[in-house]
Amino acid sequence: MTDADLYAEALSAAEGAYAPYSNYRVGAVVVAEDGRRFTGANVENAAYPSTLCAEAVAIGSAVAAGARVIDTVAVACLDDDSCMPCGNCRQMMVEFEVKRVVAGAGPGAVRSIPFEEVLPDSFGPDHL
Repeated sequence: MTDADLYAEALSAAEGAYAPYSNYRVGAVVVAEDGRRFTGANVENAAYPSTLCAEAVAIGSAVAAGARVIDTVAVACLDDDSCMPCGNCRQMMVEFEVKRVVAGAGPGAVRSIPFEEVLPDSFGPDHL
């Protein structure tokens, strides 16, 4: 599966977002080390701290299915050409050894970013 395919799948996942407050619909796809893919969409709540990011939903689905190492996270937003994971999601990615992030880079463009560039000098569990 190409980066463009992963990005398109993340865009499709964003269509399921529940974003009545921000109208910022985000979708994510995580690819586990064994190749399985899991999708997620952001789920907002009137109590903003209770909101779930698309990446967190997808990572949670992967972990619930037994994945412990995630190779790639693709993130896309229907309302912005170049969204990136928030700090909290980046820290979750450290926990599960994400190696790269696929994201939009403007209209029609997709980029693959090594995780070390997404969250340099990160801290986490001993397996890192």
